[in-house]
Amino acid sequence: MPSIFISGGAAGIGLATAERFAAEGWTVGVYDVSDDALAAVQQSHPDFITGKLDVRDAQQWADALADFTSHTGGTLDVLDNNAGILLSGDLADISPEAVKAQIEIDALGVALGAQAAHRYLKATPGAHLVNIASASAIYGQPNIAVYSATKFFVAGFTEALELEWAPDDIRVVSIWPLWAKTALVADTDAKSTKTLGVRLTAEDVADKVWESVHPTGADKVLRRTSYSVGLQTTLLGNAAKFIPNVLNRGVNKLLSQ
Repeated sequence: MPSIFISGGAAGIGLATAERFAAEGWTVGVYDVSDDALAAVQQSHPDFITGKLDVRDAQQWADALADFTSHTGGTLDVLDNNAGILLSGDLADISPEAVKAQIEIDALGVALGAQAAHRYLKATPGAHLVNIASASAIYGQPNIAVYSATKFFVAGFTEALELEWAPDDIRVVSIWPLWAKTALVADTDAKSTKTLGVRLTAEDVADKVWESVHPTGADKVLRRTSYSVGLQTTLLGNAAKFIPNVLNRGVNKLLSQ
């Protein structure tokens, strides 16, 4: 049966994605840095393969993927680079540790995961790398500047690898949600959570991950690389492509300040 490895998979969008794929008969790997969250998953989903993973550590990535693929006959159909954190606040006010943690988990962790997974994905025909981006990469967002910047990294990284890995028959995509009802959002005071609302659920994002690895029609032929989640993200993303930058800036200032 096909298999998916999910980083940061023990809660929120990661867990919803695990449940979505498991319901379709996939072998699911949930790897996370939180012992408590992993213990809860092991109790509620004993069929999931679970393990400890700090995405900032290349050796832990190698060990985790080796562990998971030992249960799948060495194959990996999808790596879901889901792990991420958000620490809001003006850049002048947050700690250097908060800056470093977001860059290391949300950007470095994505790159290290892709690098470690490449040999497994290359060996599995039609494999996918899924990177969780964000609507905050449509235009840089104040109060979450570092987080927003890491999602610009994810967007560019996805586009680059889509080209780089095409000869290896690995499809690379990114998922672009706006605010979803998860713990990631619960502790942020970004204004856009109020102006735009928190309308998405973790399940909405999980459904889009499922859609992204089952492309049909034009998505498959044209090698679509980005998937917006929800009407708001789609409208904002499309507007940003066509309206003048000064107008785009004004819209984002109105929404976020």
